[in-house]
Amino acid sequence: MATARAERRLAAILAADVVGYSRLVEHDEAGTLSALKVLRQEVIDPLLAEHQGRIVKLMGDGALVEFGSVVDAVACAVAIQKGVAENQADIPTERRIIFRIGVNLGDVIHEVDGDLYGDGVNIAARLQTLADPGGICISGTAYDHLQGKLDCDYEYLGERALKNMERPVRLYRPFWKGRPHERHRPGPHFRTDHPLPCCRSTP
Repeated sequence: MATARAERRLAAILAADVVGYSRLVEHDEAGTLSALKVLRQEVIDPLLAEHQGRIVKLMGDGALVEFGSVVDAVACAVAIQKGVAENQADIPTERRIIFRIGVNLGDVIHEVDGDLYGDGVNIAARLQTLADPGGICISGTAYDHLQGKLDCDYEYLGERALKNMERPVRLYRPFWKGRPHERHRPGPHFRTDHPLPCCRSTP
């Protein structure tokens, strides 16, 4: 009998993580877990379904989601950040749930159990850590497929060497209506030899 094999494919990967999750849980574990459950049911899950995202992995403080389209992935990321911000607007700042999101388009290894591995996944996870609280960080490969597709501004953040990645990755930060646009000040690990201006994309 033939053994099922893992397959490689190109996919858009969204990695999300809750900012300050340990602090939130330490302060009020039951309340934090309950609030996250409500956010998933009322905001996140419906948006993932709308944009055809497949949940690959759920952690207590985050998630990994696969999309067939990078346009859908970034549109979903923007919608999630908008929806979460609206949901949490009346919550005291110290108890507010805020996400960081990273999106990458890259090669992934799809296991028979549905899990994903590879650089495409690892880069998305690294980008998530570089995003602003309530914001999104996307790779250059994702950005190259977005121009003219979404109603967002994109700020080029330069190139950055990511852990365990051979080549530096171009980074962009999307902005959308209702989110203040403040110029990013690249840290010492960013290479900005060829900075690009903010780019406007419209439907």
